[in-house]
Amino acid sequence: MRLRNLLARHWFVYAMVSPVVAVLALLVVFPLLQGLFFSFTDINDTNIANPVLDREASYEFVGPANYLNVLSGDPAYGSFWSTLVRTLIWTSACVACHYAIGLALAMLLNRRMRLRGLYRVLLILPWAVPVFISAFAWRYLFNAEYGLINWALESVGLPAQVWLGQSDLALVSVIVVNVWLGVPFMMVALLGGLQAIPADLYEAAEMDGAAPWHRFVHVTLPGLKPVSGTVVLLGVIWTFNMFPVIYLITGNNPHTRILVSYAFERFFAGATRDYAIASTYGVLILSVLLVFATIYRRAMARRGEVL
Repeated sequence: MRLRNLLARHWFVYAMVSPVVAVLALLVVFPLLQGLFFSFTDINDTNIANPVLDREASYEFVGPANYLNVLSGDPAYGSFWSTLVRTLIWTSACVACHYAIGLALAMLLNRRMRLRGLYRVLLILPWAVPVFISAFAWRYLFNAEYGLINWALESVGLPAQVWLGQSDLALVSVIVVNVWLGVPFMMVALLGGLQAIPADLYEAAEMDGAAPWHRFVHVTLPGLKPVSGTVVLLGVIWTFNMFPVIYLITGNNPHTRILVSYAFERFFAGATRDYAIASTYGVLILSVLLVFATIYRRAMARRGEVL
């Protein structure tokens, strides 16, 4: 009875929300459940149903075998643990640089200066340009023979480098590109947080004799806590799954392989497309992010912050 009254009273709200819920269920929930199911099978492109070839599905349920194989660290299944470490290095380096550089630029643009609007537009441009255009532009800049970066190094007497080759320099290169792409979002978000901090707090701190560094530590950073907590969490999730930058710049390079790029390789590359292992990696990626988000939210809650 209570549910019927609730529906009768708010039927318009439910009518407006239901299409969105249906679309999310179709585009998010159903693929997620299907991927979870595939991770417990041996499905690949040789045993999946194919109406064109008049072939019925013949894959079998294998239980947790895929998870055991992946978590064993076997190189045949992507060396999960070393790939996870590389993914964590990639994510932490990018997010740390995003926040540090974004905060520095936000504090700079929060001051009154000439042409401040122009500077804001120029600094937001990397965020506005499509990712594939930026990736190809940086790929040219990092070119070992014709790239402008090596040309600049040779101009000052330094040796040229193979930036996108089979070495750890490739990982450094894609980190640089992703930092360049991600700083504008962090800058805009933190700039909004800075503008929400009351100016009276800075005036009071200055009257009490607080130096600029003390005003930054005791006024700016505490005032940015709500914004910082949200953008760091979003930055970690986005960067952990940042596939386009790595794939467009270095391709299937083992030195830049992260979890999501290896899942792509198993799903689309190779003589046999291994949908089961790719789905297993997808579930593990989701699990890692859920664990991180849970721990992160609890840590923020202990500090009195709500995300």
